[in-house]
Amino acid sequence: MKKFFACVVLGMMAMVSYAQAITDGHYKKCLVIGAHPDDPESMSGGTMLALKDLGCEVVSVYFTRGEGGIVGKSATETAQIRSQEALDACREMGVRAVFLSQVDGASYVNAEAYAEMLELIKTEKPDLVLTHWPIDSHRDHRNCSILVYDAWRRSGYSFDLYYGEVMTGLQTQNFHPDTWVDISKYRDQKLKAYLMHVSQNTDGNIEAYHDPMEQMRGLEYRCKYAEGYVKQQKGR
Repeated sequence: MKKFFACVVLGMMAMVSYAQAITDGHYKKCLVIGAHPDDPESMSGGTMLALKDLGCEVVSVYFTRGEGGIVGKSATETAQIRSQEALDACREMGVRAVFLSQVDGASYVNAEAYAEMLELIKTEKPDLVLTHWPIDSHRDHRNCSILVYDAWRRSGYSFDLYYGEVMTGLQTQNFHPDTWVDISKYRDQKLKAYLMHVSQNTDGNIEAYHDPMEQMRGLEYRCKYAEGYVKQQKGR
């Protein structure tokens, strides 16, 4: 019984250390890699703002330009609109934007895609990357995640890798965080940045998915609003 309780205590201590790890001030550069414009902001907007306040350079990376995200618009028109919305959101948060070459709804995983993601890591040299949890109903989210994971391995585990969530239940599946960031202080600014994605705020996503997700993680971490993550551990 004593051994059991010792294991529980050690596990709780590990969980607390993870919870503090993202925003304890030791990271110098963070990439938040989302599949579409609005994914980095909805997944990690509060964390991005908290890191920036700690002096960390933050880069918002868009895997696609959201080409399939506006009904009635061509892919070219949609990409222009959503790219500008992403730039507006980044300006609101004071972070830099980078766009990769994949296409919304037609993303792929092959040698070329692996190389592009690894080149991003080599060029930017982050010590922290936040990206999608790999079990997700959206193929673009899954593809983005697996490419980041591969770049983490091929770079020699040169950065800490955490997975976040978007629209849990509808998109992110089977997600149980081991790491939390209190975003209560930044929640209003996060929302303002997210609302820059005007074309995406037409069906109640904030009220239906984003607010409950942040409140639920806040309850878990005993604060008002939080963002949750799972830290990728090194394998053999």
